Amino acid sequence: MATEDDYTAQPFVPDRGGLPALRAAAAECRGCPLHRDATQTVFGAGKASARVMLVGEQPGDQEDRQGKPFVGPAGHLLDRALAEAGLDPADAYVTNAVKHFKFTRTEPRKRRIHKAPTLRETTACGPWLAAELDRVEPELIVVLGATAGKALLGSSFRVTQVRGTVLEEEIHGRPERLVPTVHPSAVLRADDRDAAYRGLLSDLKVAARALA
Repeated sequence: MATEDDYTAQPFVPDRGGLPALRAAAAECRGCPLHRDATQTVFGAGKASARVMLVGEQPGDQEDRQGKPFVGPAGHLLDRALAEAGLDPADAYVTNAVKHFKFTRTEPRKRRIHKAPTLRETTACGPWLAAELDRVEPELIVVLGATAGKALLGSSFRVTQVRGTVLEEEIHGRPERLVPTVHPSAVLRADDRDAAYRGLLSDLKVAARALA
């Protein structure tokens, strides 16, 4: 019986083909147990020519149902902030560190409550994110929240320490530029939502300037 140490998506990732081939293969991924309860794999979306890649944590309830990333309330808020910051959402590739929705229920048939993926689950899904970076080759990565940051930069990542700055790091063997910020869902949960939104917008403006 497989243990957590055996979790990996690597055997399911094709060596060849573009984003459509990756998306088709990801639909059959059984690299960790999260696929058992999720409705479907939610792979990244956008053009292979996108200049910026936005990486979040995992799909939410709406994303799981529709099979597309960032289509729920957090996604709508992100689109608004991107547009205000001068980043065209249509020129961004959006994805998540984990491709299946992890959730819990208080009672049967009740609302599904988001549950953060473990570091092991995030690591298991890492080969998909590496493959997306390889195919898209973005000029800039916008890191949305702590889980995405740890997936890309390691377990010591702290979004509060580096948000709104341009980092230069080697990721999966490639030099990358990254701008970390909070996940848009954190804005929706904030006590002072207006202030949290202004913080997100300020960070995204740093990303826009880095691409200028």
